[in-house]
Amino acid sequence: MLPIAVDAMGGDHAPAEIVAGARQAVEELGLPVVLVGQPEAIGNAGGLDIVPASEVIGMQDDPAQGVRRKKDSSLVRAAEAVRDGRASAMVSAGNTGATMGAALLRMGRIKGVQRPGIATPIPVPGQTPTVLIDAGANAEATATYLLQFAQMGAAFASARYGIKRPKVALLSIGEEETKGTTLVKGARALLEDSGLRFIGNVEGRDLMSDVADVVVTDGFTGNVALKTLEGALKFLVNAVFTAFNSSEEAKSASAVLLDALAPVAGELDPDATGGAMLLGVEGVCIISHGSSSARAIVNAVRVAAEMVDGGLVGRLRDSLSGG
Repeated sequence: MLPIAVDAMGGDHAPAEIVAGARQAVEELGLPVVLVGQPEAIGNAGGLDIVPASEVIGMQDDPAQGVRRKKDSSLVRAAEAVRDGRASAMVSAGNTGATMGAALLRMGRIKGVQRPGIATPIPVPGQTPTVLIDAGANAEATATYLLQFAQMGAAFASARYGIKRPKVALLSIGEEETKGTTLVKGARALLEDSGLRFIGNVEGRDLMSDVADVVVTDGFTGNVALKTLEGALKFLVNAVFTAFNSSEEAKSASAVLLDALAPVAGELDPDATGGAMLLGVEGVCIISHGSSSARAIVNAVRVAAEMVDGGLVGRLRDSLSGG
């Protein structure tokens, strides 16, 4: 396998945590990795090759302008490495919009794709994660976009989780087919005739359940839903730990409960998911959380390698062509 290009400069904890994660991926998983970024900032790469890039697109930068103006940025160079056949995939915990823009402009989109979408695994303790698409790539969408998101999301769920015929649902404000916006109603009509295993509408409460394997929505709604879940889970975890430390009796109980809760906490940890996947571009592109740790990068590299090995891009092409 060609090396996986890791944007060493992207993320809240870059480059230290990113480099540490890349090195661990090589040492623990035996996967080839190349770092992309400023050599002087990267420092000790632990023997990993470095693709030099003098510029960085920061979190505060405008994504479109950053990609156009900073042509020697780590994000752009990582996408070019995939395009030019020097890397098999790219991973970045940096600016999400810029990551998407660099992948789209440098790798290009799969023929027939109107808009790429971000597929994010939503953890479901004890079950296979639910794939939410679009999780933020397109604030505005059409019914046709949502149909393509559904087709690509189903192909991704099949490639990543081994689901033969994923259950696809449409995010709405009610299960009834009469509920939802004009966009939702139009997308439902297309999905019903798509040949996918479409099960109808679901609500936000169903995201962390086994009701559907793939939940489709526009990027605005998807991102709001995703960030709401993240905030709610963070609040819940903090509330539990506060309760555990509220008294001596609670501390004693926590000694028993923590062992029971640890597996659930592990499944809910965003660092365990490997990040979101940008679907619709001519290459594997993983968008990791901005606060990614070294462990998150290890998992992102692992998932990237699995998707390359599993022929994800080819599966996406087939899903859109009816193959």
